[in-house]
Amino acid sequence: MTTILGDALFHGPRRLAAAAWPLRLGAFAVLGALMGLGQVPFAWPVVAFIVLIVVMGLARHGAGFREGWALGLGYFALTLRWIVEPFLVEPERTGWMAPFALFFMAAGFALFWGAAFGLARRLRLGLAGLVALWAGVEVVRSLAFTGFPWALVGHVWSETPLAQLVAVVGVHGLTLLTLGAAAVVASPGAGLLLRGAVPVALAAGWVLLDPGPVPAPDPGAPVVRIVQPNVPQAEKWDPELQPEHFERLLTLSRAPSRADLVVWPETALTELLDWAGPTFAAGSRMAGGVPIASGVVREDEEGRYYNSLAVTDGQGRVLDTYDKVHLVPFGEYIPFHDLLSRWGLKGLADFQGEGFTSGAGGKLVDIPGIGTARPLICYEGIFAEEIGAERPRFLLLVTNDAWFGANAGPQQHFTLGRLRAIEQGLPLVRAANTGISAMIDGKGRILGSLPLNQAGAIEAPLPPALAPTPYSRWGDGPVLVLLGLLLAIAFLRRGLDPATPRP
Repeated sequence: MTTILGDALFHGPRRLAAAAWPLRLGAFAVLGALMGLGQVPFAWPVVAFIVLIVVMGLARHGAGFREGWALGLGYFALTLRWIVEPFLVEPERTGWMAPFALFFMAAGFALFWGAAFGLARRLRLGLAGLVALWAGVEVVRSLAFTGFPWALVGHVWSETPLAQLVAVVGVHGLTLLTLGAAAVVASPGAGLLLRGAVPVALAAGWVLLDPGPVPAPDPGAPVVRIVQPNVPQAEKWDPELQPEHFERLLTLSRAPSRADLVVWPETALTELLDWAGPTFAAGSRMAGGVPIASGVVREDEEGRYYNSLAVTDGQGRVLDTYDKVHLVPFGEYIPFHDLLSRWGLKGLADFQGEGFTSGAGGKLVDIPGIGTARPLICYEGIFAEEIGAERPRFLLLVTNDAWFGANAGPQQHFTLGRLRAIEQGLPLVRAANTGISAMIDGKGRILGSLPLNQAGAIEAPLPPALAPTPYSRWGDGPVLVLLGLLLAIAFLRRGLDPATPRP
């Protein structure tokens, strides 16, 4: 493998570096799209890793801001192609925005990659500096402007046993390891032995980190019934169809045996929380007198609306609520609303034209007879750093992925939820309006699931919470320190690689 890559990396890059800039940028855009094949639903991590090695080889011979931006443009255009789907729910109102949304999102996120490549070249930091800067801008992308940690480089391993590493180093650590390993293979100064050790280490990790089959359930574990009503987004708020949707929700809540909890998805109810008492009571009766956790819209005394989760007792009385904290910009609210509303812009999933209000802060909710749960509503499940320090019995994620279409979006969103379970060593109960609903254990193994576009319900015992993981204790702190050290080393060694071009 290293011999074949060596021929491509140590001779071909010079020819490409000398080519006209349109050819260079086109080649990097294609490489970016090929890297994107490592993400779900393709999930071809080996292809993505080989392409990344090629990119590292090219970076040694003149890749700067433009090449990094072109690489990101191809990558994000492929991996985030689902972003057009929300604009097509009401095509007569928002359909015209779809192509602009894809281009500007891909081009915008590509700026982060361009900045990493540009700085590494300008400062002559070599591959070590590029690795530190590239991993660093992925961290920044996850946090800046409310953050969007979607399609991170480390996510290419999400469907492999190597995903178990996030329990130790988190996704940003996995990104750093991936970039670093590719740089080692691409660097002739690393030596043949060290470069050859990389694929051996990957293969060994693939075998040793495999969590194995799902263990037998504990007969004393609480049973959770997860309901997936499968309501198309275009029909969800249609008054004429709401009785049918409600009847479907109740029918699916009926358990053949008494479950300990029934979970309905995000905004499962089209009525406000203050009016939902009879609905919850009917659901609890149908389920055999058990608590319900459901997404619902809540209005406070000042007329503000919240995307919330409510927990009831066995009679349908509300015991606790959680208000979504991390809202989707341009989805659930419009930044600078007073200004942009003059241009007719409004959120795709806003309420009463004003958008939702962010909750006061993350909290746990108590589930009768089971324990505490950390609620996550849709988009919140992609943010590893927002789970919180207080350790619950399980993670409870309710979502409405009907916004994301029926391919890459829901599948990628589901994968990000699985990574949260692995990072924390906690089971995840995931209830989606139209898939993918599942029970997932603390190793990311799926104990039961419902696919996209299928109405149904699953019952599964709640797996045990595992011992706190290193990541749940330390978060991203150790990885950020390591990034800083790697960048400092790159500064101390700047320009020592003779192949590093001058700016």
